[in-house]
Amino acid sequence: MNETRADASPDETTRRPWWHGAALYQIYPLSFADSDGDGWGDLPGVTQRLEHVARLGVDGIWLSPFFKSPMNDFGYDCEDYCAVDPRLGTLADFDALLARAHALGLKVLIDQVYTYSSNRHPWFEESRSSRDNARHDWYVWADAKPDGTPPNNWQSIFGGAAWEWDVNRRQYYLTHFYPEMPHLNVNNPKVQHALLEVADFWLARGVDGFRLDVINLAMVDPGLRDNPSVGGEFDFPTEAQLHLYDRSWPDNLGFMRQIHSRVKAKPDRHTLAELTLETPRDKNMAYLAPGHLDTAYFVLSPAETPLSAAGLGRLLDEILGFGVWPTWAFSNHDIVRGLTRCGGETPDPRLAELLIAILVCLRGNLLVYQGDELGLPHADVPRDRLRDREGMRFYPHSLKRDGARTPMPWATAKPGGVEPWLPYDARHLALNAQTQEQVSDSTLAATRGWLALRRALPVLREGSFESQPLDEPLLGWTRALDGKKLLCLFNVGAAPLTHRLSVDGPLQMVHATSDARLEGHTLHLPPFAAVVLRQQG
Repeated sequence: MNETRADASPDETTRRPWWHGAALYQIYPLSFADSDGDGWGDLPGVTQRLEHVARLGVDGIWLSPFFKSPMNDFGYDCEDYCAVDPRLGTLADFDALLARAHALGLKVLIDQVYTYSSNRHPWFEESRSSRDNARHDWYVWADAKPDGTPPNNWQSIFGGAAWEWDVNRRQYYLTHFYPEMPHLNVNNPKVQHALLEVADFWLARGVDGFRLDVINLAMVDPGLRDNPSVGGEFDFPTEAQLHLYDRSWPDNLGFMRQIHSRVKAKPDRHTLAELTLETPRDKNMAYLAPGHLDTAYFVLSPAETPLSAAGLGRLLDEILGFGVWPTWAFSNHDIVRGLTRCGGETPDPRLAELLIAILVCLRGNLLVYQGDELGLPHADVPRDRLRDREGMRFYPHSLKRDGARTPMPWATAKPGGVEPWLPYDARHLALNAQTQEQVSDSTLAATRGWLALRRALPVLREGSFESQPLDEPLLGWTRALDGKKLLCLFNVGAAPLTHRLSVDGPLQMVHATSDARLEGHTLHLPPFAAVVLRQQG
């Protein structure tokens, strides 16, 4: 059931910047579309498929890295921040992508990686050459302890000590991820200036903003003090520490203000942060204070199978309770796809639409990861086809990032050319975009319907949020704006339910998943159903 009319006057729809309440679509270019059959997705391929993105009804795209890279971390290890990797195209290809996106009414955010670079970056090659060169302090270097061990107890996010020995300088350098990804010394004002010049380069080309990769890791304690232990069991050593000194260092907030100022010097530009999890969470919320970054994204139901109304509700109330403007997501390129994470190895296909509906109805911004509009489960990548080193090292107990990065299924059959860098999942090919275009009740059609609802109703983009006290597995909240009020309800369980609504006045069904019924004040919801109701009078 659709409603397409606008529910506000023109001045209501222009009171906020474009990104306030926006829906963004994340594109992982290595896997989105391969235009030349070499097995790698590329920028011309993205350009060719932008109409698909625009037809979804999103406001813009977040384009994951396409920079020149040795691909140890598939683009996030930048060898040149201002050059396109030859596998993905050229700067002219990027300019063509940007122009096409803008012609379709899509904003374009690109990744910026200010915490680390590739060890092949000229900055690092100079820095490691001696202890007295012009860039000797552009990375975090430290002497070994007398026994030769690293300078402190910091642990890499990908496992093991966060320090790598360099024989040239006879010192350790900090690396929060792979050894080939040395940590920039962002405490150094010269490094900050160089990174802001990178931002200027892309802003001058016309991008609409940045997604800032693990930006709360940018600065660390200059004294390199040990992190205290939190005790208890852990899967990865980094979980055993309270990250007081290697993450969210207080001085980093000053750099965030510089980034904000640089970006906002251009009209209508936007900043989206990735922040690693912290305890207490309010350390991260400082990054979203006025004059800092616009928003950060938060993964919903990060470890729940099956999806829990109570768990999801607690997370929403916690984040929104800080008064920040969040961005919500169920999936991205770094985690198990939301459909599998929330629904298990054989998820109910109806869950795919439910997850989209939840995102659409939330206060804040939302992210749709490529393929979620098709209802893709997490791909099964054979062990001998894994490409992600973290996945191979900790198999089978890894983040399984490769399963979120397999090629986008545009048609029933694999395209011609060489074998892609990651294999297709047969289940994905059966859910391809070409076939779903021809089916009126497909997940693709449902996604378009829900996103159209959000565009039509400013109350969903800007309205207040109040959670409702409901029993499992019913999740719900109200959204209100200028006297208009919507009730959003979701059955996150695998069984149908009937619920009597204790509200005054008549109710009107505005939008719902298939077979949801409203009889007076009694709501009948099939498994994994969603409904938006308007309170009349």
